[in-house]
Amino acid sequence: MFGTVGRAHIKPENREKLVEVLERQSYGQEVVGFVRSYLMFPENRENEVLLVAMFTDRDAYYKNADDPAQNERYLEYRALFDDDPEWSDGEWLESAGQAG
Repeated sequence: MFGTVGRAHIKPENREKLVEVLERQSYGQEVVGFVRSYLMFPENRENEVLLVAMFTDRDAYYKNADDPAQNERYLEYRALFDDDPEWSDGEWLESAGQAG
């Protein structure tokens, strides 16, 4: 799998708005290769948010990243942040010691 982790700053009053926007934008099956996404508001850092998006492979990820429709989705939720997210793109690997 391939994807990204984004870190940005957000005012506490925009947290619920972000959740609502991302739920409404839910990719479903219209984004080829999309696997899942996560959103985290770290404890003890009320002005921070982490976003995770996973795709089947690098090609699917970059096809979505280059899609003008994705840019429109990004601009909608970016408006809720205090700054541009810092993105880290890369391959997701499973840990050999995972529980389950």
